Amino acid sequence: MGFEEHNTQAIVERELDALGIEHRRLAKTGVVGIVWGALPGRVSGLRADMDALPITEDSGEVCASEVAGKMHACGHDAHTAMLLGAARVLQESRESFHGTAVLLFQPAEEGPGGAQPMIDEGALDDPRVEAVTMLHVDPRLPTGEIGITPGPVNAAADEFHVTIRGKGGHGAYPHKAVDVIPCAAATILALQNVVARETDPLASMVVTIGTIEGGYRNNVIADRVKMTGTVRTHDPAIRDQAEAKLRRIVDGVAAAYGAYAQLDMLYGYPPVVNDTELAESFAAYTRANGFVVERPAPTMGGEDFAYFAKRVPGVMVRLGIYNEAVGSVHSGHSPQFRLDEGAIPTGIATLVAFARGVGDGAVPVPERRS
Repeated sequence: MGFEEHNTQAIVERELDALGIEHRRLAKTGVVGIVWGALPGRVSGLRADMDALPITEDSGEVCASEVAGKMHACGHDAHTAMLLGAARVLQESRESFHGTAVLLFQPAEEGPGGAQPMIDEGALDDPRVEAVTMLHVDPRLPTGEIGITPGPVNAAADEFHVTIRGKGGHGAYPHKAVDVIPCAAATILALQNVVARETDPLASMVVTIGTIEGGYRNNVIADRVKMTGTVRTHDPAIRDQAEAKLRRIVDGVAAAYGAYAQLDMLYGYPPVVNDTELAESFAAYTRANGFVVERPAPTMGGEDFAYFAKRVPGVMVRLGIYNEAVGSVHSGHSPQFRLDEGAIPTGIATLVAFARGVGDGAVPVPERRS
């Protein structure tokens, strides 16, 4: 799990040592390696996440996790493997490699977030990274294809907690209590109006209640209900308005039921925004070099690669893994998730192409952001 990736960190360091690639530790369990090209050029960043997810695996793979409640779903182990593969290719072809590739092996993508700690500890500064990319496996695309989409591609991932308090009592005498169960039900339904009736239908927003907890037994009126949920948005303006809208509804419904509600917002990762110029130029470059490149729709998933892409021009690349023949059809957070390993060579080649294209100037790099 996040910041517990000690074994993975050791494997990455072992492989980099075997390749003769210098490296250092950052952000507890993160690793930064550097491949120095023999020819002058620009500095690219290649990022892979390393952490597991809190899922008990049910994939049927012979290499399935042996640890209950922990699984390398979402392709993170493949992301790490592909970055090591790209490191090997670049290191072994240093004599023809323009520029420098900074290898960013990042912990804790699934939480609490390892990108910002790596940035804070100088992962992008020594040497100074000028453009950054990452791969993410995607079952929407067939194996062998990649996806590059300019602009917002992942959503901001914010969390909220709601506690509704009333007055408990006997289930036979509801008029002597303030029942928070119907209040919670009404609150859940009313919150959907934020998306259905208060957000531009052409904009992207999700409000989901993920947990609800309350009550004691069948004949007792509950005095408290707790709920948690997530808000996903692409547009910063919509994100900025969300808390006020949720608070108005939560407070209003509680007041209508004679109850009291408390809303706490926990702001998470910002949206991932692919630099338009960099994404377009890299898509053209990869097509010219024989890649099959699609333009998949953005998703409402969160990704802390957003912090790297805010610091320097960045592009998240989707890597197709859909293959019914090997069962690679499930979403990344499913216990049944399986990876078509036939996608790995395409992923390695994509990372190498970014490092080479940025390094020799074939993929122009926009002016560095602050």
